[in-house]
Order: sequence, then structure tokens, then C-alpha cells
Amino acid sequence: MTTKLENLEAAVKDVLGDRLLESSIGFGELTVVVAPHTYLQVMRDLRDHATTRFEELIDLCGVDYSTYGDGAWNGARFGVVSHLLSIEHNWRLRVRVFAVDDDMPVVPSLIDVWNSAGWYEREAFDFFGILFDGHNDLRRILTDYGFIGHPFRKDFPVSGYVEMRYDADQKRVVYQPVTIEPRENTPRVIREEHYGNK
Repeated sequence: MTTKLENLEAAVKDVLGDRLLESSIGFGELTVVVAPHTYLQVMRDLRDHATTRFEELIDLCGVDYSTYGDGAWNGARFGVVSHLLSIEHNWRLRVRVFAVDDDMPVVPSLIDVWNSAGWYEREAFDFFGILFDGHNDLRRILTDYGFIGHPFRKDFPVSGYVEMRYDADQKRVVYQPVTIEPRENTPRVIREEHYGNK
């Protein structure tokens, strides 16, 4: 007897064919990897095909894989992970796509497939600097418009680049270079010679 996940995997393989680069089951969910040049059509097919019918995009996020697996990762640096839901079949699917260029990560926008992708893609752009080709309103959503950099990138400094404060003399908010000294917090380990012995 086949399990629900095996049925889902077979349906997805049937719909995607050779466009499916990788497929794996983990944490009770099926994850598939597709190429960026097929991404948009793959998502349309997963939504529209009768055997899959993923009507809803329930989440989309960016990922910086630069230090993934303690440096064991040797693939592209930036990826986009989408979570799809089929109400008709009661299935969930995770779809990963990787940007080709690490310096200018670009992935097609899903806004024409699921309009809920708009805010998710803005968040991935804001935090990771991933550009979504075809997005009609790609601007920052959670950081300030004057914010420099993308705070969820692994190479972004913990203290940031600038800080803001209210200047009473100028009666406005001003930006200035960070005044916090960078430091490394290493916990001190206290060892007792006879701990646990009576």
C-alpha cells in the first residue's frame, strides 16, 4: 500500500517530468527543486494540473545558503522556498529554486500565478536582496526606506551599518555611523574539579 507522500511524489513527478531536478522527503513533507528558467511554468502547472491542484501559496521566503551545513554547501548562495497547499487533495509541497547569480540574485515572480506572493516577495527582497522579475511593486516592506543592505544575509554585520536617533537641536531623526564597538561574546565555562562527586 502506498503512502500519501508517495502518491504526492508520483503526482508531482508525473506533472513536472524532466523539469524536476531533485526530490526528497523530510520532516513529513515533500521538497522538490526546479531550475529558475522553468520555475514560473512549473508553478502554473502545479496549480492547474488536475492531479496536483495546488490552489494556494501559503508561504514564500528567501534563504542565504552561504554558511549552510557549516560550509559544506557548494551550490548557489540564494534560494527561494515556496510552500504550496492543495485543498482538494489535502497535500503540502515545498518548492525550492536557486538564483543563478550570487551577486545579483534574480528569480521570476509568482505574482501572476498567486497574487498573495506580492508581500512575501517584497520581504525576501528586503531581507535578502533577491530580485523578483515581473513583480510590479518590489520595494522594502519591513525595514526603513533609507536602510542600507539586507539584514538576513549571512555577511551582514550584527550591529548594522548605520544607526538613527532623534536630534533635539535639529528636531528630526538623523542617521549616523554605528557607534557600537563590535565584539565577540564567548560564554565563559566554569568547571568545578569535583562536580557531581560526593
